[in-house]
Amino acid sequence: MCGRMTLTRSPAEIAEHFGLAGPEDPNGGPLRPRYNLAPSQLVLTVVSGEAAARAFAWKTWGLVPAWAKDPSMGGKLFNARAETVAEKPSFRSAFKRRRCLVVADGFYEWTSRKRGHRAHWLHPRPDPRPDSRQDPRHAPLLAFAGLHEHWSSEGGPAIDSCTVITTEANGDLAAIHARMPVVLAAASWPAWLDPDSEPEALQALLVPAPDGTLAARVVGGHVNDPRHDDPRCLEGQPEDAPFRLDGGASR
Repeated sequence: MCGRMTLTRSPAEIAEHFGLAGPEDPNGGPLRPRYNLAPSQLVLTVVSGEAAARAFAWKTWGLVPAWAKDPSMGGKLFNARAETVAEKPSFRSAFKRRRCLVVADGFYEWTSRKRGHRAHWLHPRPDPRPDSRQDPRHAPLLAFAGLHEHWSSEGGPAIDSCTVITTEANGDLAAIHARMPVVLAAASWPAWLDPDSEPEALQALLVPAPDGTLAARVVGGHVNDPRHDDPRCLEGQPEDAPFRLDGGASR
């Protein structure tokens, strides 16, 4: 499951990594760092447009199928399982023709209460090499496999939405959570974004990232509340620090 993510890199770093101009803040002005992105909020994606040209696009996190009676369905569809994404009615149409990259530089997962109910920030493992974009184990940003949809109703607002595809956790994450987002290496982006790619080739991409892709940091309870969106969300905590479930962290 992936229910929170971060995007704190500068517009220049994001643009360089994906080889695109921009991105710009959806509300105008400079792009601000996001420390606690949650479903129902806007997330940055890369989509393929006319003549296969790629572009940044902002999508509401939580997929609303075109056939949905109302947009509330998106609240439950912020993740899609790799094992069933090609068959489930909510996702199969988008899987065939409307795929995207969801841009992040980290995401959060929580251990179960039996394991201490502790929040972890998973982020790309640093690498000193100057050009590491092709290998997800050493990339400064993460490109999650995503799907997108356009929904509209007569007289109502239109919604462009997306979901993040998840798969089994790799060795970096297995002790924290059973699943993780599908992280796509740059070499896989053309096939994933091409609307004419064969389903079998796409399914082969929906696998756990290689071990060593991610590093984990224990963080405090500040991140539990999606209204908190500031650097304190990323503050590291000792493994044995007391932890409160009400959104705070004992010190």
